Amino acid sequence: MFRGVSQLSLDAKGRIAVPARYRDLLAADCKGRLVVTVDRDGCLLLYPAPEWERIEQTLMSRPNMNSQVRKLQRLLVGHATECELDGQGRLLVPPPLRDFAGLDKRVVLVGQGKKFEIWDEDTWSRNRELWFGEDADDALSEALESIAL
Repeated sequence: MFRGVSQLSLDAKGRIAVPARYRDLLAADCKGRLVVTVDRDGCLLLYPAPEWERIEQTLMSRPNMNSQVRKLQRLLVGHATECELDGQGRLLVPPPLRDFAGLDKRVVLVGQGKKFEIWDEDTWSRNRELWFGEDADDALSEALESIAL
């Protein structure tokens, strides 16, 4: 289970060092094999390979005559790139995906249960402030109203 926010540096070659607390889990879960792809919110999604394979299989089994399904398949599967942690626990983020997410020097790795999000630090900070301010007085959606925090 991946949780928490980690501030990281992107080195000159486009690598990030995955925090040590996740390395053993990733080594055991997927032998360091990962898949990174785009997200419609402007960040990148990072999955252990077995988790991604389940998602990809589910997504590709949907009827692609539906234009929304086709768009999602093109975006997620079309941009999906396999990568591996190196011996120092670093991950090379491919240049096209770095460009998509606007990653420069400072990035944020956000644990989201079975995956991570990779954000440009400034974009993350701006969006986080917006999300905290959105719909503060509105009732929770039906999907969330039964959760007690």
